[in-house]
Amino acid sequence: MNGATIWLTGLPSAGKTTIARALAERLRDEGHRVEVLDGDEIRTFLSAGLGFSRTDRDTNVQRIGFVAQLLASHGVKVLVPVIAPYADSREAVRKRHQEHGTPYVEVHVATPVDVCSVRDVKGLYAKQAAGEISGLTGVDDPYEAPEAPDLRIRAHEQSVGESAAELHALLGEGGLL
Repeated sequence: MNGATIWLTGLPSAGKTTIARALAERLRDEGHRVEVLDGDEIRTFLSAGLGFSRTDRDTNVQRIGFVAQLLASHGVKVLVPVIAPYADSREAVRKRHQEHGTPYVEVHVATPVDVCSVRDVKGLYAKQAAGEISGLTGVDDPYEAPEAPDLRIRAHEQSVGESAAELHALLGEGGLL
């Protein structure tokens, strides 16, 4: 089976990881080799010590992109739910995949910031509002939404299952299943 990187970008609490895990389960049930490179886990292990400056965020994204491309080149479907706020960082990851002939799919989980702040899975929006943290992507730090992603999922308008099914259908149409 062919590998591919499926990169899910969006604001904090947009639903990236939830969709990725639902899709991963379906793909595993179908017999695919799957890894989920969760942004929070990567920051704990691979990118420990990095902060949230633009340079550190770019370094983090490039590290994740390197690992994703490596796994995908060995036949793994790699689901990457990370914020990756900067378009140029995401484009560099896409180019790395293209240079190695590795399939890459960019998915924008386009949940509005007001919905994300209500979900507030990790309490980040509440901490930012209370002045406990700054540099929250989409609030007081930029998020550059993809202009032309391969798929834009409006996770706030449909269920997790529907979002995962929409992405699964795209992979099938693209010959990646």
